[in-house]
Amino acid sequence: MASALTDKLSRLVKTLRGQSRITEDNVAEMLREVRMALLEADVALPVVRDFIARVKEKALGQEVLGSLQPGQVLVSIVNQELAATMGEGVSDINLAAQPPAVILMAGLQGAGKTTTTAKLAKHLIEKRKKKVLTVSGDVYRPAAIEQLKTVTAQAGAEWFPSSPDQKPVDIGLAALDYAKKHFFDVLLVDTAGRLAIDAALMAEITALHAALKPVETLFVVDAMQGQDAINTARAFKEALPLTGIILTKTDGDSRGGAALSVRQVTGAPIKFAGTSEKLDGLEVFDAQRHAGRILGMGDIVALVEQVTAGVNVEAAQKLAAKVKSGAAFDLNDFLGQIQQMRQMGGLSSLMDKLPAALAAKAGQVDMDKAEKDIKRKEGIIHSMTPLERRKPDLIKATRKRRIAAGAGVQVQEVNRMLKEFEQMQDMMKKMSGGGMMKMMKRMGGMKGMPKMPF
Repeated sequence: MASALTDKLSRLVKTLRGQSRITEDNVAEMLREVRMALLEADVALPVVRDFIARVKEKALGQEVLGSLQPGQVLVSIVNQELAATMGEGVSDINLAAQPPAVILMAGLQGAGKTTTTAKLAKHLIEKRKKKVLTVSGDVYRPAAIEQLKTVTAQAGAEWFPSSPDQKPVDIGLAALDYAKKHFFDVLLVDTAGRLAIDAALMAEITALHAALKPVETLFVVDAMQGQDAINTARAFKEALPLTGIILTKTDGDSRGGAALSVRQVTGAPIKFAGTSEKLDGLEVFDAQRHAGRILGMGDIVALVEQVTAGVNVEAAQKLAAKVKSGAAFDLNDFLGQIQQMRQMGGLSSLMDKLPAALAAKAGQVDMDKAEKDIKRKEGIIHSMTPLERRKPDLIKATRKRRIAAGAGVQVQEVNRMLKEFEQMQDMMKKMSGGGMMKMMKRMGGMKGMPKMPF
């Protein structure tokens, strides 16, 4: 996210690392560049001023003057203050209330409030093992009610019906009563939004808050709004006692100002960040890790978490046992490996968490093209019969033409996919029956490689 800001700060980081010592001049030069980068990223002016003042104070302090590597210290200070601006560490969602814990979702229309409600429901079900009920108080847009019904079902939660002829407070109280009687742990209330702040919207949501007494009031804000997001957040903060913020669309080509501003402007911590349109595209917000991403350092912890969550351990163990036994690696196994990549969130999602230097090298690959190529491979394999998947040697010219027609591709693409499969099959053969040990022994005999202890 925040690609423009990341690029500017990453270049600055490289410049700072080349400094042999810290002086008032190079600190002033650094701060001038940081100030311009933040302002261009739509960070609120008061936030920029405060950030620059804190960095300057620390950079010119005695702790830095005595450092052996001042360039690294400067980078560290910028990183620490970025994290401090967005809030220290992780701010967990509060469910410490007599069930059901009511969570009120507030924000403008178009910020992604309804989808985020379903994402949060999925998160609470899978990560916190909670029984979740959702309800829509948006009586002005019947489509919003139906949308919440659909995405709630996809998230695995239960939906409470509402209709445009009802009052939002009545809907909320009825849903709360139902949640109590049916022993739900959490009630998520999706509220109405407007295209702009108005008195009617604020009066309605204030009344809903007073009636439901939510344990969490979360402000959903579009990270791509820039400076407007700050003004909107300030208006909602004046009307409601906000307990947290959810940033949506952080995977877009936004300038990043919202992430750096909303925490300080509202005083409410950022609790979650939407990282994709998928229902599992919601991350607990960690200010320290997010600061690392903005500085181009990547987020290896999030990358590991994403890969771990996407891996089907049972399937991986079965494949490992199959390879070890010497059984043939077939197209069903190849399809399984492709689907594992999809479950991890795809190539672009993984790329977003790599450090800038690695991402730049990998960025030479067209990610959109690579994603489409993966989907085509799936389509080709799905066009095969079960027998062809188990015995790829059967696939000759006539079968290839039929498979290509079924997948909507050229025969050359079927040939290309089969060649890639054969290469992976050869690799699997080498790994079976002690082949891996032999490969490692050969590596041990190579120049510069340590001998293996077997």
